[in-house]
Amino acid sequence: MPRKLNIVLPGIAVLMLVCSTSALATPSTLIWAPSTDVKPFGIFHLDVDNYTPVKSRDHNDNKLFVLQDYGLMAGLLPDNPEKNPLAKLWPPLGKLLAETGFDYKKGLGATLDKWPVYFHFKVGAPEDAYFKNMPAFAIGAYDMGYKHNYTDYNVWYLRGAKTINIGKLNLGRFSAGYFNGNARLLRDKNGERDNAGVMLAWERVMTEISDKLWICVDYQGTQSSYGALNYGFSWKFNNNISVLLGYDIYNNPNLRNTVTFQLDVDF
Repeated sequence: MPRKLNIVLPGIAVLMLVCSTSALATPSTLIWAPSTDVKPFGIFHLDVDNYTPVKSRDHNDNKLFVLQDYGLMAGLLPDNPEKNPLAKLWPPLGKLLAETGFDYKKGLGATLDKWPVYFHFKVGAPEDAYFKNMPAFAIGAYDMGYKHNYTDYNVWYLRGAKTINIGKLNLGRFSAGYFNGNARLLRDKNGERDNAGVMLAWERVMTEISDKLWICVDYQGTQSSYGALNYGFSWKFNNNISVLLGYDIYNNPNLRNTVTFQLDVDF
């Protein structure tokens, strides 16, 4: 086993380095926070997100703008373990998936809009990957901007998810995780550091109505700009195109709530 780890750990390190530096928009998400879903190799994902404030001005009477997020993402590993190159390092690694991408964001203000590009990556495995009733899991980072102490939020997270069934009744998928970001940038309403917290969510495909309808309640802790309670739904027009509508209630009372509209295209 130690000999295997000597091979496996450098392999994982190389994979994470490739993911974090690839210029290959946010990671696969729920409504707000990253999910445990990971795109397989050969799938590219384009998304267009708009976060529209419900009020035109903030608590200091400054004009607010619609945050626009344009992203491109790609899967890095095939979902077939026999074709996954990591299996050559150690067979169990063949069940891992990975994705990486970048976002182009506008509407954060004149200063931050000067550096609009942010990167992300994620590594994970689906439910039952290694044993029956195993939760899905993912580890990754997002909003890795390139301007030091301005846009390098560097939010790292670890998350698990499990679909719960009672007999034939599907209760949906429940997930929980933890995140930690740049303490210089993630602050509460009083300007104090508030850079780490929980991530919780419940989601379900409403098969009783349509296999195309998905609903979700999504929560991320702290009073930083990442902290919010979010709920909404998405409609899948086909296997490649879906739209999402959500409402975002921020934990920081000084931040204005927003309405999320998201268009997702796989190709």
